[in-house]
Amino acid sequence: MSDTGIFIGLGQTKDGGQPQYLNLRRANRHGLIAGATGTGKTVTLQGIAESFSAQGVPVFLADVKGDLSGVSMAGSPTAKNADKLVARAKEIGVENYSYADNPAIFWDLYGEQGHPIRTTVSEMGPLLLARLMGLNETQEGVLNIAFRYADEEGLLLLDLGDLQSMLAHCSENADMLSAKYGNVTKASVGAIQRQLLQLDSQGGGHFFGEPALDIHDFMKVDEKGRGYINVLAADKLMQSPKLYATFLLWLVSELFETLPEVGDPEKPVLVFFFDEAHLLFDDAPKALLDKIEQVVRLIRSKGVGVYFITQNPIDIPEDVAGQLGNRVQHALRAFTPRDQKAIQAAADTFRINPDLNVATAITELKVGEALVSLLQEDGSPSIVQRTLIAPPRSRVGPVDAKERAIIQSISPVAGKYDDAVNRESAQEILAARGNAAAAAAEASKAQAEADKAAAVQAKLEAKQQEAALKEKARQDAAAARETAKPSAFDKAIQSATRAAGSSVGRQVANELGKAVFGGGSRSKSGGIAGQLVRGILGSLFK
Repeated sequence: MSDTGIFIGLGQTKDGGQPQYLNLRRANRHGLIAGATGTGKTVTLQGIAESFSAQGVPVFLADVKGDLSGVSMAGSPTAKNADKLVARAKEIGVENYSYADNPAIFWDLYGEQGHPIRTTVSEMGPLLLARLMGLNETQEGVLNIAFRYADEEGLLLLDLGDLQSMLAHCSENADMLSAKYGNVTKASVGAIQRQLLQLDSQGGGHFFGEPALDIHDFMKVDEKGRGYINVLAADKLMQSPKLYATFLLWLVSELFETLPEVGDPEKPVLVFFFDEAHLLFDDAPKALLDKIEQVVRLIRSKGVGVYFITQNPIDIPEDVAGQLGNRVQHALRAFTPRDQKAIQAAADTFRINPDLNVATAITELKVGEALVSLLQEDGSPSIVQRTLIAPPRSRVGPVDAKERAIIQSISPVAGKYDDAVNRESAQEILAARGNAAAAAAEASKAQAEADKAAAVQAKLEAKQQEAALKEKARQDAAAARETAKPSAFDKAIQSATRAAGSSVGRQVANELGKAVFGGGSRSKSGGIAGQLVRGILGSLFK
């Protein structure tokens, strides 16, 4: 290793070996490490990563196969293939080769093999989420409306539950939101919800939440000035390519938005190694590829280098591959037409070496050999050289569970991210509002039922009062009639009076008849006249 570069290996030339150095001032121009399975890509990656760390450059690498965790431990002369590493160091002229560990921090999106990595839905933002989920223009517009409405209402979008609740709320209030922001349809909301469920099924629920990662925790150095190597346990992420792509794209996007412009610094402020890079690009929508290209192109000025590791160089889209200035190409196999196409594509990307048939050499490279072309001080690529790769000084192979636990316990971020925080956010607030509305509706219903019951009772009481009044009036009338009736004594007097009157009448009539029609005469005419007079008088005395 020199003061201005990282020793990659010894180039094989006619005049002998020519050391290949990765210039630190050009290390932020990104790079590619490619090659078939078993050709030495992982060991190359490990050696370059620990060399960056020794230069004080923090490193992030995704440990897809689980064997890069050994970078945290020193190698051992008793380890498997230790003799080959020592022999390689001697062959390429590395003096005083010795084993050494590196400061490391273990991370894991699932929180199982390292510190959890989280971010909030708000920090991810609607644009990046829409592109990751492959939403169309209409659906992306609805997602933007949901974010805008949440912001205006003071509703925090922290995890997937918050976003799902917010979308459900938007669906329920589609008419109101459409009038204010534009068309919001339940069909679009449903499509977004389905994509969120797919992301959640791949473990997105672990990634979105709090406490959110402080990106500067990826940029720490130890007391010796060595950059920490951040190792992401990504073996489970292989089964969740959408979550893997989501995380990696968020990470570089976050760095781009957070870090200041530094141009081309003396050395990078951070270097990323993305293993199994094809997972980031397979079946990705064009909008997402455009975003990746944009970030890769622009993040260079932030002092960040991005290195993709993949089996086949044609896995990397052309627009992205064109940004990768430093290249290490391990062996490729020409078994299929696609392999042959990849070999030719790889050969065409190198600066021509008149002494080397690149296309042929790619198929002949041994394990630990690679074709190397690196950016020089003036920014131009060096002539491609067949190179013996320098061996790493750390352990080649994974750490065990006990070693991992010890390293994690002395981590500079121990305890900072381990426990999730679930503070009040959109999901809780909307649920509380819904419960309050339901309680108010229930109270209103109960009050209406109570009012109805009270009205029925009042009507019943009014009817009862009316009936009581009618009954009283009837009783009073009856009492009045009873009062108006003559008593038994009165009836007796009246009867006696009538009887006496009738007797007197008859007597008077008789006397009058006698006087008028002749006393004592019993003639027919006198008898009739007497009866008439008695009748008249009798009626008067009744």
